[in-house]
Amino acid sequence: MAEASSAKARPGSGSPWVGQSIARVEDAALLSGRGRFIDDIGVGPGTLHAAFLRSPHAHADIISIDVSQAMRSRGVVAVLHGEDIRAMTSSLVVGVKAPVECWPMAVGRVRYVGEPVAIVVASDRYRAEDAVDLIDVRYAVRPAVVDPRAALTAEAPVLHDGFGGNVASDRSFRYGDPDGAFASAPHRISIDVSYPRNSCTPIETYGVVADYNAGEDAYDVLANFQGPFSIHAVLSRALKVPGNRLRLRTPPDSGGSFGVKQGVFPYIVLIAAAARATGRPVKWIEDRLEHLTASVSATNRAVSLAAAVAEDGRILALDWDQIEDCGAHLRAPEPATLYRMHGNLTGAYDIRHLKVRNRVVVTNKTPTGLNRGFGGPQVYFALERLVQRIGVELNIDPLDVITRNLVPADAFPYKTASGALLDSGNYQEAVRRGAREGALAELKARRDAVRAEGRLYGIGYAAVVEPSVSNMGYITTVLTPAERRKAGPKNGAQATATIAIDPVGSVSVHVASVPQGQGHRTVLSQVVADVFGLKPSDIRVNTEIDTAKDAWSIASGNYASRFAPAVAGTAKLAADRIAARLRRVAASQLNTEVDDIVFVDGHVGSRRNPDNKISFSRIAALSHWSPAVLPDGIAHTIRETVFWTPPELTAPDEGDHINSSLCHGFIFDFCGVEIDRTTLQTRVDRYVTMHDCGTILHPAMVDGQVRGGFAQALGAALYEEYAYAEDGSFLTGTLADYLLPTTAEVPSPIILHMETPSPFTPLGSKGVGEGNCMSTPVCIANAVADAVGAKDIVLPLVPAKLAAIVRGAEPAPPARQNSPMQEKRDGDRKLRGEGEAVVSAGAQQVWDMLLDPNTLAGVIPGCHRVERISDTHFRADVTLGIGPVKGRYRAEVKLSDLDPAKAVTLAGSADGALGFGRGEGRITLRPAPNGGTAIHYIYEAGIGGKVASIGGRLLDGAAKVIIGQFFAALARTAGGGSFASERLSWIARLRQWFGGQR
Repeated sequence: MAEASSAKARPGSGSPWVGQSIARVEDAALLSGRGRFIDDIGVGPGTLHAAFLRSPHAHADIISIDVSQAMRSRGVVAVLHGEDIRAMTSSLVVGVKAPVECWPMAVGRVRYVGEPVAIVVASDRYRAEDAVDLIDVRYAVRPAVVDPRAALTAEAPVLHDGFGGNVASDRSFRYGDPDGAFASAPHRISIDVSYPRNSCTPIETYGVVADYNAGEDAYDVLANFQGPFSIHAVLSRALKVPGNRLRLRTPPDSGGSFGVKQGVFPYIVLIAAAARATGRPVKWIEDRLEHLTASVSATNRAVSLAAAVAEDGRILALDWDQIEDCGAHLRAPEPATLYRMHGNLTGAYDIRHLKVRNRVVVTNKTPTGLNRGFGGPQVYFALERLVQRIGVELNIDPLDVITRNLVPADAFPYKTASGALLDSGNYQEAVRRGAREGALAELKARRDAVRAEGRLYGIGYAAVVEPSVSNMGYITTVLTPAERRKAGPKNGAQATATIAIDPVGSVSVHVASVPQGQGHRTVLSQVVADVFGLKPSDIRVNTEIDTAKDAWSIASGNYASRFAPAVAGTAKLAADRIAARLRRVAASQLNTEVDDIVFVDGHVGSRRNPDNKISFSRIAALSHWSPAVLPDGIAHTIRETVFWTPPELTAPDEGDHINSSLCHGFIFDFCGVEIDRTTLQTRVDRYVTMHDCGTILHPAMVDGQVRGGFAQALGAALYEEYAYAEDGSFLTGTLADYLLPTTAEVPSPIILHMETPSPFTPLGSKGVGEGNCMSTPVCIANAVADAVGAKDIVLPLVPAKLAAIVRGAEPAPPARQNSPMQEKRDGDRKLRGEGEAVVSAGAQQVWDMLLDPNTLAGVIPGCHRVERISDTHFRADVTLGIGPVKGRYRAEVKLSDLDPAKAVTLAGSADGALGFGRGEGRITLRPAPNGGTAIHYIYEAGIGGKVASIGGRLLDGAAKVIIGQFFAALARTAGGGSFASERLSWIARLRQWFGGQR
């Protein structure tokens, strides 16, 4: 990465600031702990705090909700559930035309683990959290579906009655003559792939502070929402107020987003409704467990992709069949993830014939939203895997397949078959330079040498187009042309910037784009400083958004890599307009022609006579101090706001052609990976990434964006997956189970650049922030496929998946004998165990104790009470802790197969805010060798819900400890004895895990 230079000294006489790696303006505050994130900003007196009760089930009817005990809890002001929210708000907009409601809180039915069921508002967060445990919800569990292909079947449980089954949208497209191309092609090569569900994990989670003004019927909301601000209309509609009565503000700093912060908007509705219900401001900060379980994730996608291929590897046509899993609710802007890349389905390749089928399905998983790459990883994983397979099956070097199909260098601007307008580039030159400067020949020689030693080594490639500055109209491609005509045209990518000059000539910049670490303030200060001949330190940039005061549009926000090409470019246009007027003012003051005026080193002067000049601050302030001296016809120079939208972004046409994005960078990646034969860990040996992102505004920050995207993509390739059990239980709810790469796992990529400026943007720049999230997962997958000779590669490439490829499938475990479980819930996390306790009492005494509710209440860990429903049916309330959290459960236990004083079968269930469990166990009593009674037990249980997601690494041990505590207490109550669980001491092991004997 280039060294940052000081912003206080000009890089050279006449040299522009743009293109220099100056020190970031933002860093001084952030690195010294003076950043102002949403949780740092003070709240008004009387502000209340919220906590959510979330569903432990993926799919269930809500039979009843009893909030009475929670309401009696100290400090609680209100408890709201779905019907309360429904009474105060309207359904959120659904992403397709269908008679389906989408509430931000479950109404009548829950559809994913973690869905909000109730919200507690209390004097502080601690009391709110405690009261959540006191809400009594009764559920009737329904079958769930989590696989998108399974969701299409007639047998699948239906999530929403307004959809056709679980299919929210089914559209087919045809461009050119794909059937003719497939009929005449000598080869048809196809691939079936599934892209997994993963997400971004910013350090800062969601945050909302909302207030309601009853007199104005207006809301004031502070949230770390990133946009797009088209969601503002969704929010005002949901809150039943006009847009001018919803003030939405953003904090000065954001602790990362990568797209995810868009998904905070349903919580804006909920917290605003809570503020209205209580008559006081309400604050909510999401915790990490909530964020992983219930924020938003990227879509997972099942793709069948076929190519009609000539003998030389030329791709003549593509046939896409995409099944997009958007989770339990189709919230705006979904299914945008699927259609954002619609114009780019041919990637960087010159393919004129295209057939597409897009199906959007709902499943019992977290709703999806914006994630870095936003549709690109899913498209390119299928397309670039197919390109690699073409090379393998035709015995052609995959790189040759790439180069033979690239869009010709003289074809730009190039219109793809489905309508994207690729603005500029020379893809062949980028590949040549990338291969040469990245030493591809040396890497191939290394691969051959390593393979000669019997090791697993492969090389992978990816060539992708990186779209940026999304066309707001692309999502309407999900509608038919007739539906679009009825709804009216939607298109464009309007960006907004304001330049203001104060009475002493100081320059301020405001843009409607919420930064999340990209360095907005630094780059904008460079751009505007160049226009006015000032230093970046002379420019103050404000990136907070206040919809009540600032200029903004529905396209405002920070997404789709729109900052450099659109937002920074619009700031330049605004500065240019003021500069043009200042030139006329200066020309009249300096008695010279307008064309002779230049802005240099804080002065405005004559190009021909450098001594004829005036300070910038003096000429800039004239509009404030002496507007009468301005030349005739010159407007003020106090403020200029520009709304810019490029004409290239039009609505979809009658043939469903859509230019989904304004700019299209190009990325060529290649890498070498080695797979350890023993551990099957994948190690990236070398990674080279060549980028053409047009004009580079700040080289160091561009490289930072590349490195950040690469690190996230490495996680997607090798570590990260939102895993669900078959019943919809979320299994990766902590960072112990949802694995993220750390600095130790991320190698340093070799970053290369070339620049072909975009003719469509004011600065010639294109987006660069998302590209490696699109190219890197498939590049690594292609390298692994090359190393192990596999056709089917499934991300993430964890050792367990590679073991099946390298070593073959594991043999099935031996059949389990005498399992006590009569009914298993497929997909639950399974707990199995066996153990023995010895008590000094006789068998009849022990038997009586097991059937006595008073005794059970005393020996069950965390038990509050045991109620006898019948002689063989008991109900208990218990509080249990597993891992980092604890919660209250309602347990039901039924006895069967009673053999008095000898044996009994216990079947039980437990439900609570943390999840649920179902199990069965057999207890047998027999005389102990040294007197007393030996109690032998064997059990098998399945657990699900939140407890399954957070306790994955502790469940077995915790269960054994709890069972051990039960039998130890039983032994004490019966008059002494001993306990042996699982033939080893789990308590001792837990002590070792957590640091000794304490």
